[in-house]
Amino acid sequence: ELAARGYRARLAFELEWVITAADAPDDPRSATAGPAYGYARLSAQAPYLRALVATLSAQGVAVEQIHPEYAAGQFELSVAADDPVRAADIAVLTRETIRTVSERHGLRASFTPKFEPGGVGNGGHVHLSIWDGDRNLCSGGDGPFGLTPAAEAFGAGIFSRLPALLAIGAPSVVSYLRLEPHHWAGVFSAWGLENREAPLRLVQGPAGQRDRTANFEVKCFDLTANPYLVVAALLFAGLAGVSASASLPAPVDVDPGTLPSAARLPTSLADAVAAFEADPELTAAFGPELATTLMDVRRGEIARLGSLPPDELCAVVRYLH
Repeated sequence: ELAARGYRARLAFELEWVITAADAPDDPRSATAGPAYGYARLSAQAPYLRALVATLSAQGVAVEQIHPEYAAGQFELSVAADDPVRAADIAVLTRETIRTVSERHGLRASFTPKFEPGGVGNGGHVHLSIWDGDRNLCSGGDGPFGLTPAAEAFGAGIFSRLPALLAIGAPSVVSYLRLEPHHWAGVFSAWGLENREAPLRLVQGPAGQRDRTANFEVKCFDLTANPYLVVAALLFAGLAGVSASASLPAPVDVDPGTLPSAARLPTSLADAVAAFEADPELTAAFGPELATTLMDVRRGEIARLGSLPPDELCAVVRYLH
């Protein structure tokens, strides 16, 4: 459908995970106690991280960045953007590689959205851009921050459906422990330029390279999601926006949680399921059988895990994903 309109998409997943010592799997400080973003954590786990990047590179995965993230024992890895199906393939391959290399270094890797209550969670952000041939439509236009009309409409289609998209991109009960205000998870209905508290963030990249690097980042998703379903849902939502010639609302350049008019995205999986089922474009795009099955699976998880207190829920799912 996208190609029929003369466009193509490029996507990439960011992966965040927590490592622990294999003999202390519930302690996020057991493998590395260095500070967030600090060199000490990189240095302490240098052999592990070098092996990880070398293994990924040998498999044809272009690692663009790896660094210590904010949470205890947490790292983040970014890969180069690719076509939609390969982007999902790379997300799966990268996660399994992280898991295996971790085990070989006496570590355990957890991709859970919330390792422990009160901590900062693991996200699974998605970067995506829309192209016309070799031209990145997220740059060089007359719209907000250089967006072309097609890119703005594509982004608007995603933005307006974020509540429904959470049922695909944040599909677990534990996902909603991560989606807290002021934790860079993107929990309010807002978008903006380089705004880390907005669930839809426009990343321009460095001056002189924006025709290559400009992209939308969806920040409210996590790695309990099926990446193939995530890619499909984002393309469906973006296409719906293009079909409607949709426009983005005014951008927000502050933490939206500080605004009295701020509207929260769904705060529970049940609310996200309801939003998905109320969205005619997404349910039609997935088809009635798949759309119904996906939401039934979500309801099954709610029935099984929805009543657990946060500490027990985190413990149960810590190494399931």
